[in-house]
Formats: sequence, C-alpha cells, structure tokens
Amino acid sequence: MRRRTMLLSYVLIHVIAASLVAKSIAQAPIRPPDVMFVPTPQEVVDAMLKMAKVTANDVVYDLGSGDGRIPITAAREYGARGVGIDLDPRRIKEANDNAKAAGVSDKVTFLNQDLFTTDISDATVVTLYLLASLNLKLLPKLMRELKPGTRVVSHAFGIGDWKPERTIRVNGRSVYYWTIPEKQP
Repeated sequence: MRRRTMLLSYVLIHVIAASLVAKSIAQAPIRPPDVMFVPTPQEVVDAMLKMAKVTANDVVYDLGSGDGRIPITAAREYGARGVGIDLDPRRIKEANDNAKAAGVSDKVTFLNQDLFTTDISDATVVTLYLLASLNLKLLPKLMRELKPGTRVVSHAFGIGDWKPERTIRVNGRSVYYWTIPEKQP
C-alpha cells in the first residue's frame, strides 16, 4: 500500500510539474520582444485615429498592440474593425479582456503573432509605437503588403527617410502620418 501511495505521489508531482512547465511555455512570448510595452496615452491614441480619419469602413491594424487600446478605441469611437498584433500572450489576454469590458469583442481581434511575418494586407490604417529602427525595418513590408492609400500613423518615431505628410504634437509627443503611395511599375 505504501509503495502504491508513493508511486501515486510521484506521478501526481510529475503531472503538476509538467502542467506548470506547459503553462509557463504558453505564457512566453513567441520570441523576445523588440521593445518593452509602454502604453500610448489615450489622448495620443485619439489624435492618431483622428489624424488617420478612421471611419466604420476601416480595418485598423496596430502593430505591437500591447493592451489593445488603439484597436479598441477605433472600434468603440468609429465603428472600425480592429486587429492587434503582439508577441506577448499576456498582452493578448489583457487586450481581449479590455475589448470585452469595452463591449467591442465582436469588432476587434488580437493575434499572438510576429508583426514582421503577419499578413497585414487587409489594413486600411496601420498604427505604430515602435522604435525608429523597427519602423525602418518594417518599411519594406508596409510598401509591399499595403494597398495604395493605406494610412500609416506612428507615435513618437519616424520611418527612416520617408518624409511624413503631416506631423502634430500632442502634449509634447510627436505623431506622424503617411499614405502608402501608388505602386511603381
């Protein structure tokens, strides 16, 4: 009997340990994040979406979406569809919880994916709050995958030598705006 109890305890300990390891793996980002999560202040979110002239006909992609505030605001305030892309599953869970609390879960989707490999071709608006070096690395993808006329708005950081069409300041923070040009033959 004692041997059976010990065996059962041994199995139970290994099952619990395996469960904890699986849970910690499931909570780990796909790869190490390029930047740490710093939320965009709501007044900057509002300015970004206004600058992009978001409407109910838009699909707003937020690359590095964190807690989801940009897609959620686009859905709640403008009726747009929103898609957030983030490496960190904890941010995805937080974003989904925030969307549910805001009553827009039917209009937003959060994907635990790498923004450099995710298909973003459905976007009509792309928002960014990444470092300048990451924006520059992302530029070929934006030009290749986005349709002409797609609006791109970045909080705080430009995109290499691509001159913004418009720049505004919101409480001391820069917001940049571009439009994807017609494809060159």
